Amino acid sequence: MPSRAASPEGVPSQGWLESDPEVARLLDEELERQSTTLQLIASENFASPAVLAAAGSVLTNKYSEGYPGRRYYGGNRVIDEVEDLARARAMALFGAEHANVQPHAGASANLAVYAALLEPGDTVLAMRLDQGGHLTHGSPASITGRLWRFVAYGVTPPTSSSASPGEVIDFDQVDALARAERPKLIVAGSTAYSRQIDPKPFREIADSVGAKFLFDAAHPAGLIAGSVHPNPVGIADVVTFTTHKTLRGPRGAAILCGRELAKDIDRAVFPGLQGGPLEHAIAAKAVAFREAAQPAFADYAARVVENARAFANALAEEGFRLVSGGTDNHMVLIDLRPFDAELTGKAAQEALDRAGITCNRNTIPDDPRSPFVTSGLRLGTPAETTAGMGPEQMRTIAALIGRTLRRREDEATLRAVRGEVRELCAAFPPYGRPGARAHLARGTG
Repeated sequence: MPSRAASPEGVPSQGWLESDPEVARLLDEELERQSTTLQLIASENFASPAVLAAAGSVLTNKYSEGYPGRRYYGGNRVIDEVEDLARARAMALFGAEHANVQPHAGASANLAVYAALLEPGDTVLAMRLDQGGHLTHGSPASITGRLWRFVAYGVTPPTSSSASPGEVIDFDQVDALARAERPKLIVAGSTAYSRQIDPKPFREIADSVGAKFLFDAAHPAGLIAGSVHPNPVGIADVVTFTTHKTLRGPRGAAILCGRELAKDIDRAVFPGLQGGPLEHAIAAKAVAFREAAQPAFADYAARVVENARAFANALAEEGFRLVSGGTDNHMVLIDLRPFDAELTGKAAQEALDRAGITCNRNTIPDDPRSPFVTSGLRLGTPAETTAGMGPEQMRTIAALIGRTLRRREDEATLRAVRGEVRELCAAFPPYGRPGARAHLARGTG
């Protein structure tokens, strides 16, 4: 077994990957990529060293089917304390009566809620995928679309008014569909929608037809924790969220609900959908919840939104059309067609990737192109805000994006932009000085 070594900060670390140089090399390469290119995917962030350390801890070794005090294996005394701590911190952070911190992902969290609240074939009202919704909101490609009958609402048409540009949730449509379809559940939440989502109109509509209300807070969870997005807890019957986006924690998810639904939700997660929970991930979630409860995190959340607005304005100056006219959360959705009618989201993503700018193609409302090609890009500010960038850097990045896409066939331009990106990232390293990076890449603190 490899001997222990000390990290540059003097924190004990374990050089376990000395025995597997191939994997060690790949992890080092990925850290190099993350540290020298711009991370603009709205669903990504840089987890803290404490979160990484917990996620790579000895809790990986323990099997713990069940819940604290009700396990199917022995030896779970410490594990129970870890999970109870994570649950208590999640409830305190969001003001919830009950938390389940076992879901492995947002998709499984949503599936558990459906299983708890619905019978197969029940009707659910949720946002259209091509207008900002998520696969688990009833897409035919998801098992959710095969087990339940989803009816989709969308956004209002775009307008020529800068004061009211449209492409926001059409609550008149939500209300009309709810009255016509009488759904058992109404889902709010999105994966590509750049505006705040007010839970109160959804609650009123759900009450008017006797439906339950689920708020999928996968994207804005950190903004909710930082008090820059309305909190749906106490308004929605159930709230699901992921822990790795704006919340800046490990990959995973959680479910919040009132006491009256706690048993149904817990049974749906285990034994309904999952076996043994990932207690190392749950410990990392506990760390992230504590970090998000600190005053500095509220400052961070505010800076994420400030950066997104500055980024959106600069992108508009470059000639890109902003879907819904702008943003008031952590992401910007742009329509590429006014910039270049021939440019697809796929081609833009690939050109930007070669220039060291990581983002993802995305459909825009009523997109004439397929989801594999698209007419738009989705861009987010959580990760680079974590790295310390501000509005000035957002304006620089917008200019680099415009330059790259105008001359996307010119390899010399792409190389030049790549060099400027590397210089910018060097001034804002996500994990401090280079000497500490190998330990972070290899999960050793």
